[in-house]
Parts: sequence; C-alpha cells; structure tokens
Amino acid sequence: MTTRGVLYVHSAPRALCPHVEWAVAGVLGTRVNLDWIRQPAAPGTWRSEFSWKGEVGTASKLASALRGWHLLRFEVTAEPCATAEGERYSCTPELGIFHAVTGIHGDILIPEDRLRAALTRSQRGETDLEAELAKLLGKPWDDELEPFRYAGEGAPVRWLHQVV
Repeated sequence: MTTRGVLYVHSAPRALCPHVEWAVAGVLGTRVNLDWIRQPAAPGTWRSEFSWKGEVGTASKLASALRGWHLLRFEVTAEPCATAEGERYSCTPELGIFHAVTGIHGDILIPEDRLRAALTRSQRGETDLEAELAKLLGKPWDDELEPFRYAGEGAPVRWLHQVV
C-alpha cells in the first residue's frame, strides 16, 4: 500500500543541503533534487518543500534519516490511506523529534494510554495537565517552528479561494 506526504525542511545550513537530498534519496530509492530558497527567519539557512509518494512507513524512515543533524528543522507528513492512519513528525534542534498519528482530517489522534498517563502524572502533582496535553499535541514544536513555516521569498504558495 502506498501513501503520499510532504517533507518540509524549514531551515538547514547551506553545507547540509546536499546531505539532506542524499538522505531523502536513500529513503525513496531515487535521485532527489530539492529546490532550496533562503530562510528569512534564520539568516544563513535554507528551506525547501518536497512532495513524496511511497510505502506506508516512509514518513518514519524520512524522519529517522534526518533526525541526527542538530542544525536541521523539519517536518514530515504522511496522508492516511486504506491501511494506515496519517503521521506527522516535527523536529527542532532544541526539542528533538515529535511524532503524532493523524486522522483523515489532519487532527492529531492521542492514544488512550498516553492520555491516562498524563492525567495520572497530573493527579500525583508531578506535572501540570495543561502542559502535558500541550506536549501530546506538539504545541512546543509548533511554537518553535511557526516563524519558519511562513513562506520565504520565492516559496511556493497555495492560495485557497474557498473555505469549506
């Protein structure tokens, strides 16, 4: 079964760009040339977006291939398909990697056991429930990546003409 998704490289030092391409090519099994543009949110870094199609699990493989580079900020998404839920991986140098399962409409699906564990830690006074839920939803990663998500000069922009 195949799925499709998008790799968003939000910021990478110029010297790392070819290594990102090689890593992505290694996962996808085909040559990859990303279109790099300057990242205005972090001068001296570059950004790129790449749509991919592959077997279920490809998003995980892409995230694993890229997660080792400390100066790289990226996200990988995979759409749900007939045999698997969707996925989202977010990675920042400060926070490391975040993984979420996503439903057909893009909502994050949090497993029951993770919710119960957060509630238990909160009830014991070990942590704040609101902070735990924010982590489960990836809020710290969203907060850190948001300035990098805005399209830089020359980035592809998809204009929505109708909201449903």
